[in-house]
Amino acid sequence: MDFSLALFYLFGAVLIGASLLVITVRNPVHAALFLVLAFVNASGLWLLAYAEFLAITLVLVYVGAVMVLFLFVVMMLDVNLDRLREGFWRNLPLAGAVGVLMVVEMAALFWRAAGTTPVPSAPPPGFSNSKALGSVMYTQYVFPFELAAVVLLVAIVAAIALTLRHRKETKYQDPQVQLSVRPGDRLKIVKMASETDGTPL
Repeated sequence: MDFSLALFYLFGAVLIGASLLVITVRNPVHAALFLVLAFVNASGLWLLAYAEFLAITLVLVYVGAVMVLFLFVVMMLDVNLDRLREGFWRNLPLAGAVGVLMVVEMAALFWRAAGTTPVPSAPPPGFSNSKALGSVMYTQYVFPFELAAVVLLVAIVAAIALTLRHRKETKYQDPQVQLSVRPGDRLKIVKMASETDGTPL
């Protein structure tokens, strides 16, 4: 067993263990931290497959941005753990059926690819992983890429529409009213006679 194969088994075992802990631990903060560990080990597997760009993207985007947002939301919100556990046993059969279906699909894919998938070898000198990925993405898979972009755009618009609420106590600015204002509407000069109490200065 060479060193790369040992690293593959190590990263794979830690990834599976961290993934199981994500769905079994009761504390949401601990679950998010185990998900960070799973992402880091997944990036290690990408490195072993000589996909450096995907590995660093996984670390920067998911670990550096998405998981920080998850941890911020989980730690700032007062999460009621008892309410989260309500209905667990009621939804367990459906969740178990979906899990078994996913395991069967992945096993079928592994069985189909067994013996046919070549072991990744070291790329030649001067090979650009990012250039090769961009060339394939924007030529052979340009339609799925554009479709994914449209789906993400719809998700962003839907999230904004669901969270947008007009509150009566909130003050809003109207640029048209601000531009059409006149000095007389903002400043009023009142002329008054001076008043004295009769005592000399």
